Amino acid sequence: MTNNTRVDFIYLSEQDMIKAGVTDMPGCVDTMEEMFELLHRGDYRMAGPNSDSHGAMITFPDESPFPSMPKPTADRRLMAMPAYLGGDFQTCGVKWYGSNIANREKGLPRSILMFILNDIDTGAPLAYMSANLLSAYRTGAIPGVGARYLARKDSKVIGLLGPGVMGKTTVASFMAACPNLDTIKIKARGQASLDSFLTWVKAEYPQLINIEIVDSVEAVARDSDLVTYCNSGEVGDPSTYPIVKREWLKPGAFLAMPASCSLDEGMSGPGVRKVMDSIGLYEAWYEEVPKPSHHVIPLVGMRFMDMIADGLMDKSELEDLGAIVAGDTPARKNEEEIIILSVGGIPVEDVAWGTKIYRNAIAQNIGVKLNLWDEPVLK
Repeated sequence: MTNNTRVDFIYLSEQDMIKAGVTDMPGCVDTMEEMFELLHRGDYRMAGPNSDSHGAMITFPDESPFPSMPKPTADRRLMAMPAYLGGDFQTCGVKWYGSNIANREKGLPRSILMFILNDIDTGAPLAYMSANLLSAYRTGAIPGVGARYLARKDSKVIGLLGPGVMGKTTVASFMAACPNLDTIKIKARGQASLDSFLTWVKAEYPQLINIEIVDSVEAVARDSDLVTYCNSGEVGDPSTYPIVKREWLKPGAFLAMPASCSLDEGMSGPGVRKVMDSIGLYEAWYEEVPKPSHHVIPLVGMRFMDMIADGLMDKSELEDLGAIVAGDTPARKNEEEIIILSVGGIPVEDVAWGTKIYRNAIAQNIGVKLNLWDEPVLK
């Protein structure tokens, strides 16, 4: 028997990704829901000794003897995020993440991302794909999964801080999860991002008939059914992170927080349900970064990890979104409870959505076929 040693793969540009459905938010929310069940069952692997690591990141020192070495400027990241996902996916992949906030001065996105999808048996590449939209939509879909299970069914009002890319995809997932939404309140830092968001939201979601521009985070949160902070900014001092106060929130509010955020004592206490997209992810982060971890990773989940370490909270207060999706932990219990979801971003999300898009591309003959080799020179 002769083995076929030829290895081909496809390259998918950003436009190819769009043709293959990467911006299908309802489909992405469905895919993330499927992924969370596998995550809860343990049918996945990520990096690190506990197989839950966010990835491996290159860091740069404040001072270096090499003048050409990059400085640790705002959001300077070079990172690999590998993962394997089982179930009906049975693929593995890695997202390579390059980020620098100064890119915006060059007319580029803050982050420039690529993703490679591999066959789990041979390790051969299946696809090399543009990943900015892949990453944005899979991240934005997680608040939508949370809203399906944890938001009130009669939710009508979104409160949004930060109408950038993450703000758009988070709102898109809320719209996919909650059909009765008709109002959005927005706080923006710059006029350009606000104008872009307003043009987008009016075109995509005409059912949002009430659009209000507000000037404080309190106004974003107060009387909103769904609250999300999608802001960007300097990391290091939690006192500068946008805050959520318990007194601002209406009964039954659901908060999905994929960006920097601080909490008052009322939000940190036992009267608020605290859900993580993956408890294992935050435990891995906590082992990897300096303490207090919330100074390094500005997510509310890391604030909870610091509180557990300081004896201010018991780990049993944390709930896992995967357990909720799988039905092993209750979803919303009543119309009054306030629930906050920390959204950290899990590498298996890229594998899940990347696999779906790859299969769509193959079925529709989208992308450029590339050849690795007909027969390897070394074997």
